[in-house]
Amino acid sequence: MELELKEIYKNFGAKEVLKGISFCAESGKAFGLLGRNGAGKTTTIRILMGVFPADKGKITLNGMPIDYDRVRLGYLPEERGLYPKKKIIDQLVYLAELKGMNRSDAIKSVDYWLGRLGMSEYRDKKLETLSKGNQQKIQLVTTLAHDPQIIVLDEPFSGLDPVNAELLKDVVKEEMSNGKIILFSSHQMNYIEEFCDRIAILKDGKAVLYGELDDIKKHLSENRISVKSDQVQLIASELTLEHELSDRGELIIKLESPDDRQRVMAMITEKYSVSEIKVFTPTLGEIFVRYASDGQNGGK
Repeated sequence: MELELKEIYKNFGAKEVLKGISFCAESGKAFGLLGRNGAGKTTTIRILMGVFPADKGKITLNGMPIDYDRVRLGYLPEERGLYPKKKIIDQLVYLAELKGMNRSDAIKSVDYWLGRLGMSEYRDKKLETLSKGNQQKIQLVTTLAHDPQIIVLDEPFSGLDPVNAELLKDVVKEEMSNGKIILFSSHQMNYIEEFCDRIAILKDGKAVLYGELDDIKKHLSENRISVKSDQVQLIASELTLEHELSDRGELIIKLESPDDRQRVMAMITEKYSVSEIKVFTPTLGEIFVRYASDGQNGGK
């Protein structure tokens, strides 16, 4: 399957919230939708989920307008929406039935996912008796129980301890291997970097960066090398090339040409004590800061 958003625009009154958002996500892969608060992520997700329509643009699945009566979507919202005083099994089955399942299949699927997430013992308890992390896992059951084709996860790791985070990662990998389309929206860049083949960074209602993450990193690595040394301050003070210190304590040097790489590397290693020198590869967090920060133009 291929899900595509094409030139999506949305206004709320006089405020233009989305200004031509376009991206494509494929089955069996995870797509990262990134941006600071107010960038347009939530509005994009709501339009994708059919909560309200775009003012202009279209959403297609396999080249055809998406049919919300036939396509199964699963959504894990950042703000949780279950009933704290209701029995867990009752509300999970009810929500699965709302999404088109008959009662028998809903009970079987809910019980499967409760077991898969280690939550079977809480089946007949009220939601309010669970910890925040376990409530998050119950919310995840509502996202997956009806076997959605498209899964949207908004800050899915929020409130999860490392053990439960690993469990969720395993579930996401299983769903990807089953050919599902996975969309992540998160500020936890390490998870996006681990899962997502393709990303879009939104800023002020526009996609300022979009593409395959590996290709983006490769492009941003061109003409730059990184140096780890206990002499970084000395090296920086004597360099005539443009340079900066990264959050990781590396000295990032911008070359005038890729052809200068070997020469500059050799000059630095001969003159200074260097523990590591290599082609610079930015983290997703560094890419995000570069493109999403105020005052950045988003240009490559």
